[in-house]
Amino acid sequence: MAFDWREYLALAKELAGDASASYSVEAARRAAISRAYYGAFCFARNVAQAKEGFIPSGSADDHRYLRDHFQKHGRLAVASQLNRLRQWRNNCDYEDRVAGIEHLVQIAIRSADRVVQELEK
Repeated sequence: MAFDWREYLALAKELAGDASASYSVEAARRAAISRAYYGAFCFARNVAQAKEGFIPSGSADDHRYLRDHFQKHGRLAVASQLNRLRQWRNNCDYEDRVAGIEHLVQIAIRSADRVVQELEK
């Protein structure tokens, strides 16, 4: 069955403090994957900006620019993890069906953790 996108709204309401909201585990997993990506992306962007001279454009292209930046600076693992995380986030945010989401959520969180740990060195 296709994902019911209204569940994201219900999850948003609960996150905002509405205890009466009702959503599925799938909605929570999709949101977790999306937030894992953005947590890793924004942390990586800020590190690159503060320590490596990365200048964000303020556009959606920054997702690609940041990966390119890390590739050019020899941080291939960070660039690769960010690329995978973004692909998974796009699937969760745009596709009606995401295969293996129960496993994917764990992989995404581990990948985001690896990005942060690598950049904290």
